[in-house]
Amino acid sequence: MKSEVKATKAPDIRERTFRFSVEVVNLCRQHETTASASRVVSNQLLRAATSIGANVEEAYGSQSRADFAAKMSIACKEARETRYWIRLAEACGLFRPTSLGDFDREANEIVAILTTIAKKCRT
Repeated sequence: MKSEVKATKAPDIRERTFRFSVEVVNLCRQHETTASASRVVSNQLLRAATSIGANVEEAYGSQSRADFAAKMSIACKEARETRYWIRLAEACGLFRPTSLGDFDREANEIVAILTTIAKKCRT
């Protein structure tokens, strides 16, 4: 995964989840297949990963603090689902020779960030 994190300032969560979506789209594009199982897992991964950023964007247009927290919680759930599909794809060897470790690490970090944001909004 191409990581261009600046040393001076980490990207905001909206930009980070957008970039993650782009990377997953590119990964799935590179590994398009007609095999049924591979296609299903790839589609699920694509849907879950791109949903993270979409829900984060929705959160920033929310009507209230509670609405913001709820949308961030949904984004976090999507990030957790993304981790599942990444693990499954890696365990089944669907994206070889690509290592999915970078994608898994980024999804884990996004889960941690979104969990923190959602918890802070509820207090």
